[in-house]
Formats: sequence, C-alpha cells, structure tokens
Amino acid sequence: MGAFGRFFKDINKNKAMLVMVLPATLWFILFSYLPMAGMVIAFKEYRYSRDGFLASIIESKWVGLQNFKFLFSTNDAYIITRNTVVYNIFFIVLGLIIAVAMAIVLAEITNKKLAKIYQTGMFLPYFLSWVIVGYFVFSFLSVDRGVVNRIAGSFGLDPVSWYSDPTYWPIIIVVVFLWKSVGYNSVIYLAAIMGIDKSLYEAAMIDGANKWQQIRNITIPMLTPLMTILTLLAIGKIFYADFGLFYQVPRDSGTLYSVTNVIDTYVYRGLKSTGEIGMSTAAGLYQSLIGFILVITSNGIVRKFNKDNALF
Repeated sequence: MGAFGRFFKDINKNKAMLVMVLPATLWFILFSYLPMAGMVIAFKEYRYSRDGFLASIIESKWVGLQNFKFLFSTNDAYIITRNTVVYNIFFIVLGLIIAVAMAIVLAEITNKKLAKIYQTGMFLPYFLSWVIVGYFVFSFLSVDRGVVNRIAGSFGLDPVSWYSDPTYWPIIIVVVFLWKSVGYNSVIYLAAIMGIDKSLYEAAMIDGANKWQQIRNITIPMLTPLMTILTLLAIGKIFYADFGLFYQVPRDSGTLYSVTNVIDTYVYRGLKSTGEIGMSTAAGLYQSLIGFILVITSNGIVRKFNKDNALF
C-alpha cells in the first residue's frame, strides 16, 4: 500500500475524530491563517482604493520598514515596551501562583455545595466585559463619590485623585487583572486536580503524610505539566496587552500614560489620530514575531529538562 493509500486509510479510521475537529479547523483557517496574507500591509503605505481591499493592497506604495519606525523612533517606545513586558511578567507569575493555590483550596473543601458557590463566584468576573469592570472600578475610585474616598473621608483623610496620580496604578492594574482572570484559570487547575488518582493520596495518608506533604509531593508534581503548558502559551503573548484593561479601567486618563500606556493602546491612539493602517499592522507583526520566538525558546528550554512537559 502506497503513501496515499495509508493516508486515506488513516482518514477513514479516524473520521469521527476528524469531524469533531472540523469546525475548529475551519475557524483557524478562516480567521487565523488566511488573514496572515495581510501582513504585507506592514511594509506598505496603505491607501484605500475604490476597487476593494485587495486592490488597495496591490496599489499601495512599498515603504519597507518605515512603519516599524513608528514604534521604535519615538520617546514612548521604551515606556510602552517596558509596561507591556513587566505587567505581563507579573500577570503570569502571580496568576499562576494564585490560580493553583485557589484550585487546591477548592479541592480541599468537603462541602460540595459550598465549593460550587465559591467556584461560581470566582468564575463570574471572567464573563464581565472590561467596560463594566471599568465602571465598577470607577465606583470605588471616583474622587467625589468613590467608595474608597468616602471611607477615607469618614476617618478624616483627604480624598485621593486616583485618576490623576499614577503612583497607585501599577498595583490597581495587577489586582483588577487577577480578580477578573484568576477564577477561570483556577477552574482549569481544579479540573486537573479532580483527575488525579485518589489512590495516590490514600497511599500517602497510610504513610503518614499530612495535607501539605500531599500537596507538595502529589498535587503540585501532577499539575506541573499543565502549569508548564499554560505558562508557555502565556509567554507567547508577553508582548500583547489586554486592551480593555489598559484603556477602559484607567478611563484613558492622559496623566496615567506613564504606567498604563502599552503597545496595544499606543497603536490604537496612533491609528485613531493618523489613520495609518500600515503602522498598526507592523505593530501586530512585531508582537507576533517576538511571541513566536519566545515560545520556541521557552519550549526548547523546557525540552532540555523534561520532554514530556514541552508543547512540542
């Protein structure tokens, strides 16, 4: 049997599985792979043509790397890169630690009804849009009617102009992000914990291991492959920032740009003011290439220590 024969035989053998993955495959082809052809706009001075989008790309003037200079030749280049990378490092590290800790705590709750209530309460913020979260934060930090300033006023303290003082915002940004996202990640780790063989814990209890020893020697080692994979995927997006978090929550306050301006918001404001689509495409290509390099590098490092935990 030739190579083609074996190929079609494998398709026929796994046709049920292939049908299941077909919708996701089509989604990736339509919305991830086909749009990659548009990367050529990053090297052109894009101008709209009445003949359509494809004609606009063809007729636009080649400018080489001129669009990339927008990101690197301004005084804000260092600030937006620093903010994007540093915030994402905190998000990855703290998000991993807190999500795993919360999952372990939920797994130890014996009352299943209470566990479901806690799990739902932690998971709910994930479904809120950043617009709603932005107003929610504003209700706490508003200068005139914010809950925080009202409580501070009851103790005789002066109100703080939160949206004019960048001092507190690195902490606020990190706390808001963790509040919204940790619940989702903890559910993923909780599902992994539920899949651990219970006989391992029973054997540990027979040997006299306490809860902490069981967590340290069974739960965490069993979660390590999942923790590694999710961390590698997060590293691939380290040059991406959650636009809603950095735009809606600080309410686009100009006095906070030193600590809230990231690559995504900077490109958006530049696109809004100049209308240069080529510049925004160059920024997206830059983020994707850096993310790809980081994933390949991180995965190579993981493979050297443990091939089973690597993505590929």
